[in-house]
Amino acid sequence: MLYIVPTPIGNLGDMTFRAVAILKEVDVILAEDTRTSGVLLKHYEISKPLQSYHQHNEHQITERLVQEMLNGSKMALLTDAGTPGISDPAFYIVRACIQHTIRVECLPGATALIPALVNSGLPTDSFCFEGFLPLKKGRHTLLTALAEENRTIVLYESPMRLVKTLHQLMEYFGEDRRCCVSRELTKKFEENARGTLKEVHEHFSKKGVKGEIVLVIAGKNYKA
Repeated sequence: MLYIVPTPIGNLGDMTFRAVAILKEVDVILAEDTRTSGVLLKHYEISKPLQSYHQHNEHQITERLVQEMLNGSKMALLTDAGTPGISDPAFYIVRACIQHTIRVECLPGATALIPALVNSGLPTDSFCFEGFLPLKKGRHTLLTALAEENRTIVLYESPMRLVKTLHQLMEYFGEDRRCCVSRELTKKFEENARGTLKEVHEHFSKKGVKGEIVLVIAGKNYKA
C-alpha cells in the first residue's frame, strides 16, 4: 500500500486530520527531505521510520521499496510542501506500484497552484499548468507556444529567477498582459502582486524576492 500525502505549503495548520491519521498508521514514511518532514512530524507527534526519496535516488531505490510493499509494508510519500507529483517526485513510484498491482491512494490536500489561481482574479474555468519553465533547452519553444495560449497559464518560479522571467515574459507576451505573482502563500507575509507584466516586473525589481513563487498569467484573448 502506498499513500500519497500532501503537506502544508507554509502554514502547518493546513494539515488534514486524515493525513495525520495515515502518517501515524503506516510503517515507513518516504520524504523528499527528512529534515523538513521531520519538523512537520514532530509538530504532530508522529514517530515513524523516515527514508529519503527524491529525484536523485528514486530510480535506484524504487524497486526495493516496491518489493517491501509487496511483502506487506504500508508506506506514505511526502514532499517538502504540497502534493507529491506536482513538480515534485511521485510519478515514478506511483507507476511502479500500479505495474505491480500495489494499491495507491492519493489524499486531497495542499498545493500552491490552486489558491494562487483562484486569488489571481483571472479566469479559472480553464487553465494550463506548466510547472517550472525549462532553464535552457526548449524554453524558447514553450514560451512561443504559451504566448498564443487562450487559457490562464500557471507557472512555478524560483525567487532568484522571478525578475528575469517576468522580463522575458514581457518580450514574448507583451507588457500589457495581465498577471498575478503569489509568494509565501499561507504564511505571515503572503503577497499577491496583480497587474500587467510590466507593472509586476517593476514592483519586484525594486525589492528582494523571497519565498516560493506561483505566477499566473492571463490567456492571449483575455479582456479585463
